[in-house]
Amino acid sequence: MSSSTITTKDGTQIFYKDWGTGQPIVFHHGWPLSSDDWDAQMLFFLHQGYRVIAHDRRGHGRSSQTATGNEMDTYAADVAALTEHLGLKGAIHVGHSTGGGEVARYVAQYGGHGRVSKAVLIGAVPPIMVKSDKNPGGLPLEVFDGFRAALAANRAQFFRDIPAGPFYGFNRPGAAVSQGVIDNWWRQGMMGGTKAHYDCIKAFSETDFTEDLKKIEVPTLVMHGDDDQIVPIADSAELSIKLLKNGTLKVYNGLPHGMATTHADVINADLLAFFKA
Repeated sequence: MSSSTITTKDGTQIFYKDWGTGQPIVFHHGWPLSSDDWDAQMLFFLHQGYRVIAHDRRGHGRSSQTATGNEMDTYAADVAALTEHLGLKGAIHVGHSTGGGEVARYVAQYGGHGRVSKAVLIGAVPPIMVKSDKNPGGLPLEVFDGFRAALAANRAQFFRDIPAGPFYGFNRPGAAVSQGVIDNWWRQGMMGGTKAHYDCIKAFSETDFTEDLKKIEVPTLVMHGDDDQIVPIADSAELSIKLLKNGTLKVYNGLPHGMATTHADVINADLLAFFKA
């Protein structure tokens, strides 16, 4: 198997890649990207003897440019449809950023009956990003309103500014800036649908994953850079680890939100150790 699509109950086509044999690893990408964001992991773990699977979330990448269903329950249901189609058992689910929320919701709701063996949250949005009385350390709603306004006004420029600035830490003094990485972020983003991307901002910022995290039974590795400018660690990983029954927190000094790309060698080695443990 190389790549294909499945059609969900509402007629949405979900694109996915499925390479290799062995224990399956399912990778869940962040907003507004695609399964291509996992290239450095897909190739590495394929060569380590794993079956590697990654999909383009609805409205993203090569999947249908959906007008509806751009919220976390449907994202998780789409993953459930894909894993059922592929007959996966004992899979490891790895999610970055928004994809980490998708992993939490999927594993909590669908991860029983031996379907999931482990989970990994990398720079992930849980428990909840937006500030409220319950989450005083969160980011104000105005931040996400700003995201929506920038996307609506000039998505193409917004999708340049994010990777060139905070996403990979390229705005930090002395950063090793890669134009190719910036261009690839833009390429992935512009493949998706603007309506789905607009809706997903609410999904990643306002979805509360507290109960999902509490339900997860499998060993879960939480990986986060302490210089993550997109999903600040104090209101994400440091809270999630307190809610997980079987969690391990690994903090990466000075690393950015997109550390799985900028520091793939470090992240891949730690992922491999966790998978083999």
